Amino acid sequence: MRGAKSAKWVAGAAIIALAATACGGGNDDDSSNSASKEKGKPEGYVSIDVGEPQKPLIPADTNESLGSYVIQSVFTQLLDFDAEGNIVYTNAESVKSDDNKTWTVKLKAGWKFHDGTPVTSESYIKAWNWYANVKNAQQNAFWFEDIKGYADVHPEKGDPKATEMSGLKAVDDTTFTIELNKPVPYYEYKLGYTTFAPLPEVFYKDTKAFGQAPVGNGPYIFEKWDHKKLIQVKANPDYQGPNKAKNKGVLFKNYATVEAAYQDLISGNLDMIRQVGPKDLPKYKQDLGDRAIDEPYAAIQSLVPTFYSKTFKDIDPKVLQGLSMAIDRDTITKTVLNGTRKPATSFTPPGVAGNQDLGTDVFKFDAAKAKALVTEGGGVPGNKIWIQYNADGGHKEWVTAVCESIRNSTGVDCVPDAKPDFQTDLEARDNDEVKSMYRGGWVADYPLNVNFMRELYGTTAEANNGRFSDKEVDAAFKKGDNAASLDESIKAYQDAEKLVLEKMPAIPLWEYKTNGGYSKSVDNVTIDFHGDYNITEVTVVK
Repeated sequence: MRGAKSAKWVAGAAIIALAATACGGGNDDDSSNSASKEKGKPEGYVSIDVGEPQKPLIPADTNESLGSYVIQSVFTQLLDFDAEGNIVYTNAESVKSDDNKTWTVKLKAGWKFHDGTPVTSESYIKAWNWYANVKNAQQNAFWFEDIKGYADVHPEKGDPKATEMSGLKAVDDTTFTIELNKPVPYYEYKLGYTTFAPLPEVFYKDTKAFGQAPVGNGPYIFEKWDHKKLIQVKANPDYQGPNKAKNKGVLFKNYATVEAAYQDLISGNLDMIRQVGPKDLPKYKQDLGDRAIDEPYAAIQSLVPTFYSKTFKDIDPKVLQGLSMAIDRDTITKTVLNGTRKPATSFTPPGVAGNQDLGTDVFKFDAAKAKALVTEGGGVPGNKIWIQYNADGGHKEWVTAVCESIRNSTGVDCVPDAKPDFQTDLEARDNDEVKSMYRGGWVADYPLNVNFMRELYGTTAEANNGRFSDKEVDAAFKKGDNAASLDESIKAYQDAEKLVLEKMPAIPLWEYKTNGGYSKSVDNVTIDFHGDYNITEVTVVK
């Protein structure tokens, strides 16, 4: 996914150090580790480095990690997941189906939006219809395509034939049904993505203004957005969900570099950093002691070819397999990445059901075989590739190392293509302006292998920015979608992944870790299975 508890592309998840030594231990008496002295931070609030969102703050138009942090604080969908990836009902009392085709949702009574209006069945139905409508151009409209009547509101061409999906029906104020086109055994899991959040009536009065100052139903109430600087939210005192805030609010602070954020953390001007930068990674454990975080989470770093580009249009998959084998993952993860990553053995990460070791040599370094495969596949047009990445996320060193490995192994010229920030990187992807391939970091939206297959490589998937399209792969995904049970669906997607390996819509590199930390001014800092901080659980040290 592009984002946390929602599909998200990750902005700065590959954090690097040129030094190969990892420092442990720490001295909490170090005077440089001062308590909070942040200027402008209200009492009881906590702060975290989260940059400028790519889009306005509307649930179905957010699928990257920065906007996602804010969306999930202001909005709450039907359900969520615990640290192990198990379903936890939030706004829903229950979600049930006898046939995996018609699902009945019962809402918890008494929930309200931040403007005091009630959250009802219609709040969900009306929002989902708006999200799905092709005229509204929402990035995540694709997520509603399972629902009966989606094609009427979101045709492949032309204007919609209807404004409502026929599969959504309100039974009463707290009960509604979802009828799908076909049975989907894992559908309940998809409802844990924030794109399925409800909307209040005020949204429809001025959707543009709403995106700048959203009114949600979540654990925090939006306060202000000082663009390119910070977004501020305050705790919702009337929130009835299981994740009620234990602090008074949050400042999401924008930094030009991860190094600048780390210096603010050390000096007491920031409470939490999501990822420590290249220069500080070798010493962050010594600096922070037991406040350093080093934990794996459900995400994969990949290189994604753009199949519309001159480089990869109609390319033989053997060429991509060869480029994959040209990358010395073991050496790069141990040295450049300072041992903070583990080479990928799959298109899916550990922590999601259906993850499997594909047992393939395609992900193993072999310079001779790499060159032979590239040649056998007809070579790379122009004998040159570019790897696009965002310069504000700490990716330069490893992208450079990957390029050197490819160049030395195959003779194919490889050039790092830096974009100044994550927004610019994403816009290039969305507008089909990537020269040949880009850095893709995908975090689980829900803990199933499906999320790393259909949502990335299905022909109609919004996050399929490489524009990969293959009828065999789509058919294999559909088989998983229409399986009789959840277990059979997961198994079918495991089979589909083996086909994906033959087609190579991406080159998996390594599994992610959170290498972050927090200041002395906060406590109870934990990571969820998406790799995000459980912001509502963070407390202020008194």
